[in-house]
Amino acid sequence: MGSCIICGTSVDGHICDVHEEDAVFEFRGDSAEQLTPGRYYRGSVDGFAEFGVFIDIGDEVTGLLHQSELDSRLESLDWQPGETVYVRVTNVRDNGNVDLSWSIRQSDEEFRGVLIDDPDADHELLPEETKEGDKRGGETTDDNGAAESVADEPTGKSSEETPDRPSTGSVRTRSDPDATVGAVGDTDTGAPAGEEFSDDVPTADSPDAEREPEPPAVDVGELDDWIGDDVRLTGEIVVARQTSGPTVFELRDGTGTVDCAAFVEAGVRAYPSVGEGDVVEIDGEVRERRGDLQVETEGLTLLADDERESVLEEIEAAIRERARPEKIEPLVDDEAVAAEDETIADAVEEIRRAVLEDRPVIVRHSATADGYVGGAAIERAVLPLVRERHDRDDAEYHYIDRRPIEGDVYGLDDATTDITRMLSDRERHDEKLPLLVFVAAGGTAESADGFELLDVYDVPRIVIDTVVEPAIADIVETALAPTADATAIDVADGTTRGPTATVMAATVATHVSDVREDLVHLPAVSYWGEVPESYAEAAADAGYDATTIGEIREAIALGAYYQSYEDKRELVADLLFGERDVTDEDIRGLASHVSEQFRENLGVAVETAEANLERRTVEETTIGVLDLEQFTHGYDFPPATLLLDELYRRLGEDLDAIVGLDADELHVRSKHSVDVRDLAASADEAVGNADLEALSTRSHRVEFLAGQRESVREAVLEALAASL
Repeated sequence: MGSCIICGTSVDGHICDVHEEDAVFEFRGDSAEQLTPGRYYRGSVDGFAEFGVFIDIGDEVTGLLHQSELDSRLESLDWQPGETVYVRVTNVRDNGNVDLSWSIRQSDEEFRGVLIDDPDADHELLPEETKEGDKRGGETTDDNGAAESVADEPTGKSSEETPDRPSTGSVRTRSDPDATVGAVGDTDTGAPAGEEFSDDVPTADSPDAEREPEPPAVDVGELDDWIGDDVRLTGEIVVARQTSGPTVFELRDGTGTVDCAAFVEAGVRAYPSVGEGDVVEIDGEVRERRGDLQVETEGLTLLADDERESVLEEIEAAIRERARPEKIEPLVDDEAVAAEDETIADAVEEIRRAVLEDRPVIVRHSATADGYVGGAAIERAVLPLVRERHDRDDAEYHYIDRRPIEGDVYGLDDATTDITRMLSDRERHDEKLPLLVFVAAGGTAESADGFELLDVYDVPRIVIDTVVEPAIADIVETALAPTADATAIDVADGTTRGPTATVMAATVATHVSDVREDLVHLPAVSYWGEVPESYAEAAADAGYDATTIGEIREAIALGAYYQSYEDKRELVADLLFGERDVTDEDIRGLASHVSEQFRENLGVAVETAEANLERRTVEETTIGVLDLEQFTHGYDFPPATLLLDELYRRLGEDLDAIVGLDADELHVRSKHSVDVRDLAASADEAVGNADLEALSTRSHRVEFLAGQRESVREAVLEALAASL
């Protein structure tokens, strides 16, 4: 009969059942069946697989640490083969396979005892852990090998360095330091979770107690300078999660966020009354874990009432000061952009705030040249902020992403895809719900259903488009578009008047981070037809002449069509930022090469379309009608929208409008203002049972039932002629 090395309880061995998970074991057996599930073991990395890491437990047994058990992504681990790691055995299967889980404690010093798990003998302390002066806590041995008790002290510090601290199992409020808000088992007494325990906390009223000096108050952003020291943090709990070991509170203040680990017993919730949204003071030691900072919580105080509100106000003020630009400076002198300076500042603040709060930024943009270029501008600005904030090599693929959508409407299908993915990332990787930034998409009322579904999960959204209708402005946090007078007719005739979505997005991006020089030519790339003089001059000053700008635009448009759902980050970056001062005729750059394919494919398609364009005169208006189903290749470049844009640019002077008729949808191009909602309603009333509905008022698309195709064509031509 012996005594538990932690609580002194009489046991058959050296550890009681209550505290078995507080110790780490070195395995001396030779078969998996000799392992004890629930215990923590010291192991070494054997190798990696797509689904996890193989860990050697002792010399003869290997277990699998599945990727689902890790607290970060598998590819982010910096472990090397042979490296010592600490894991928990969760299950030993009948076939000898060993299932492991992750331990947040990754050194002997973080456990309260180190024992040998030897199936042929009682559990004994490791010889190297019984040296004179070891202060880990538990037992040591005298010269005759007899076990004696050693006082348990904070990890890594002697009794002279660190005074006694209150138990991490109780929460005290500022207003009543003697009132316990919530409690779990006391790690110093060994009381199990749920039982009462005594807090021997020194107070000012204790005559024999020495007042513990308060640790210095430090901002999260300063913790790099305090590794190994005790500090006091004040902030808001934004995430509280229970691991197989400690409880982890993610605390934020106005300078950043940090994980604070509070350990009572393995898998037992510390401070159960403290959760997300609470404002607290945390005392603890700053440590570095796998490249990230972490605070080992030694005391926690819950702030309430005026103190709570004061801290929240300070956090909000600090974040706003860091995130919001002092002044908006457009890329060129553009009154339409300058008029939106407050909304631009709002968008910049939201994006910068998301990065500061470790919230992923997801850019959703149309699969068009304007969408890709504007989306790439936002991406270009966010990337350096992510790289500065996160040391992980793969952080830039987790905290900033572009996801193109087909067309310019954010529908239920897109919203469902996003919600499924974001909830999975939150569940598997503890990622926060992202900020969604829409560029050249989402501005019309047809996107309302998708946004309302996002609203259920409180997903923040920014819409940057050439037009944002009231139905969208009312349900998103920030809606940025030039005024209606500045935009006039958007893409109805294939030529954009007023600022493009790229102009607005690039202006936002230049204030997110210092990337103005990289982006100054992008507005010129986004204009089809004549580029406004100010933007053309800005591009030329940056080294991009008119020919180069045209080639980049065409190359992006071709690239946007193929694999339209992929961001093609590296290819797009090469096209947009890799072509400067190309003057030598023998130098064929990437954009120049791709643009040749664009012109060749588009030229053939336009010639075919022009030869088969039917000219109809309806009520003294001339309308060109193209049967897209018969005279275009449905799954080849160019898409119908790009083809009709180019066709109208060539023939628009002789036609009042062009209608492209596909199997179950049609497209309208006109130099006159056309409301396709009214057009669809008028034609639907004339035909009946055709289910005509506007798909996008921005790109002038209308869908209908294929069985009514001929009737729909005639009704649309009549309604269009009447509206022109």
